[in-house]
Amino acid sequence: MADNVIELQNIYRTYNLSAEPVHALQGVSLTIKQGEYVAIMGTSGSGKSTLMNIIGCLDKPSSGRYILDNQDIIERNDDELADIRNRTIGFVFQQFNLLHSMSALNNVMLPLVYASMPKAQRKTRAELVLSELGLASRMGHKPNQLSGGQQQRVAIARAIVNNPRILLADEPTGALDSQTAKEIMQLFGRLVDDGMTVIIVTHDPETAANARRIVRVRDGKIQEDSATGKSHEAAH
Repeated sequence: MADNVIELQNIYRTYNLSAEPVHALQGVSLTIKQGEYVAIMGTSGSGKSTLMNIIGCLDKPSSGRYILDNQDIIERNDDELADIRNRTIGFVFQQFNLLHSMSALNNVMLPLVYASMPKAQRKTRAELVLSELGLASRMGHKPNQLSGGQQQRVAIARAIVNNPRILLADEPTGALDSQTAKEIMQLFGRLVDDGMTVIIVTHDPETAANARRIVRVRDGKIQEDSATGKSHEAAH
């Protein structure tokens, strides 16, 4: 049986930004197993972004328990959280967040620099991942020389170059046309087939339908958690 890579237990997140506190998450419990393909869905203000930030160790709950890859996250300090984040989670964003002064290859090598991998190994590993994502002929190109789909592939390569257990993608198809979006979602399916846990956060039902499980968030609570019945083969 697959092991649990994420366990959220009765998570609350309250922001005291004004006279009235904002209850972004209210008693959320969620378990995700290694190798699952999960979409977290919700409208703006539903709490889905807060949930993503907590899963990604970018924010801490106000109360509750979070076990990530068998580590209790709540008591960790910021440096420890950054280390866990760098080793365990790869991030993909809607706007790609690539460094425009650097080539695709150098963008992908960046996480390996932070991981203190020797330079020759960094280059070999980054070239391998870019090649696997169909970008062998684009490694020397800067982001402004690449299409939106190619930029998102570079961003995915950067996210997975460290072999993280979890890929966390925030509206990953939001800036892409429908055909390119479909290709990116199929790519995520292949990563899941290779054993990675992929979590996409989206407001778009069409994007979410590619996942194998959909968690719907509304008013800071999980409203629905259901399997889609979809396998990767069905996504082709």
